[in-house]
Amino acid sequence: PSYPVIPSKIFSFLAIPPGPQMAVRVKRERERSPIPEEEEEEVVGKYTRLDGFPEDRRSRHCPYLDTINRSVLDFDFEKLCSISLSHINVYACLVCGKYFQGRGLKSHAYIHSVQFSHHVFLNLHTLKFYCLPDNYEIIDSSLEDITYVLKPTFAKQHIANLDKQAKLSRAYDSTTYLPGIVGLNNIKANDYANVVLQALSNVPPLRNYFLEEDNYRTIKRPPGDIMFLLVQRFGELMRKLWNPRNFKAHVSPHEMLQAVVLCSNKNFQITKQGDAVDFLSWFLNAMHGALGGTKKKKKSIVTEVFQGSMRIFSKKLPHPDLPVEEKEQLLLNEEYQEKMSESTFMYLTLDLPTAPLYKDEKEQLIIPQVPLFNILAKFNGITEKEYKTYKENFLKRFQLTKLPPYLIFYIKRFTKNNFFVEKNPTIVNFPITNVDLREYLSEEVQASHKHTTYDLIANIVHDGKPSEGCYRIHVLHHGTGKWYELQDLQVTDILPQMITLSEAYIQIWKRREEEEDANQNG
Repeated sequence: PSYPVIPSKIFSFLAIPPGPQMAVRVKRERERSPIPEEEEEEVVGKYTRLDGFPEDRRSRHCPYLDTINRSVLDFDFEKLCSISLSHINVYACLVCGKYFQGRGLKSHAYIHSVQFSHHVFLNLHTLKFYCLPDNYEIIDSSLEDITYVLKPTFAKQHIANLDKQAKLSRAYDSTTYLPGIVGLNNIKANDYANVVLQALSNVPPLRNYFLEEDNYRTIKRPPGDIMFLLVQRFGELMRKLWNPRNFKAHVSPHEMLQAVVLCSNKNFQITKQGDAVDFLSWFLNAMHGALGGTKKKKKSIVTEVFQGSMRIFSKKLPHPDLPVEEKEQLLLNEEYQEKMSESTFMYLTLDLPTAPLYKDEKEQLIIPQVPLFNILAKFNGITEKEYKTYKENFLKRFQLTKLPPYLIFYIKRFTKNNFFVEKNPTIVNFPITNVDLREYLSEEVQASHKHTTYDLIANIVHDGKPSEGCYRIHVLHHGTGKWYELQDLQVTDILPQMITLSEAYIQIWKRREEEEDANQNG
């Protein structure tokens, strides 16, 4: 206002990029201008951006900000233009929520802005806001909530306090939610993947690693390797699930699942029901590899959290149809002696006893029950189990040699034969806390395992028939100490004693450390 001439003179060379040419023009303007240099810099400073480009005066006074409709904004879907289906240079219209390419004169975003009078757009890659068709950048702090929803970031202090928080967050539509206890959209038949993703998002060390992008940003991958896409998408999903400033109280795993379909060569689909344990096994191994881990030497966050080790004692058996004398003779051969091997595991497979076929007096099938410790006996180093292959039979026994910080149990409910898949409905009776696994470790390693007590933190359940059933999950919210049941978008709290009545399929147990032991005993 004091020097109305100066800004217009300075902005007469708007089209010239910063550099030598601009410096010459500024010098010329200075020579003509009677204003002292320091005062002129003050005036220019009001209109110059940090990157050296002059700033349009309309940038901080856009008249269209009140047309933004936050209730339609959804950044969970694939970032591609709704017309050209291109991933390049995509903008979100903040009035209707649709995605369009470009902002030049003939671009889809430009045409949309003229046709529908929708003026405010966000570049989904650079996170900059623009007003179209006038084509100037909008700079306004009131838009920061939108960029945070598109790309949430977590400070180290925030991550450190996540499991101490019991505070509810309020979404834009006024619904309240607990960050981390958030429903995932079932796009068609992807509940088998949703429950696994929700379980993994509640494993604190894994979650914390992925909340901070710097932890994996610099990992080098070979050219053309698509598997790292899994890591990027999983990180984005973790940050969305734990976002305390979301516009809605649920998240769509669309981009994550598209990466799964691509990286698994369509073995896992969004439109076709899959097996949660097959998905979990593939996902953990694929993530381990994508993070630079190898089978033996190189670790990753995945193996640090979940990998344990065991000894396998295996003994070949003679063919059952052979005469007794011949069997006895064969058993003396080297080939039929017990052999021991070491193996690592990401999860332990627990076999259920065969379900009885008899009915009770009311003609109802009796649902059998089995204590967790009965099916854990497989790993005590004594219990032997026969394994049949196409040609040979083996007797095997197992003994644990290393317990991981987080232990996954897979309760084997399905058996496949040539014609169909059968489901075992046996209920496993398990305590929610205080499961001590010391007796399953070999004696020489017991001394090196100070902590062997585990508490349940996630319980995946399969309901219904093998091919038509659906999945749900129980998760423990560490901040409140409460249990929640999640089934697609539905989130409800649940009493701990109700969890044990379900047909548990996959469980994640957390090892207690010193301070927790003290708290429990105190």
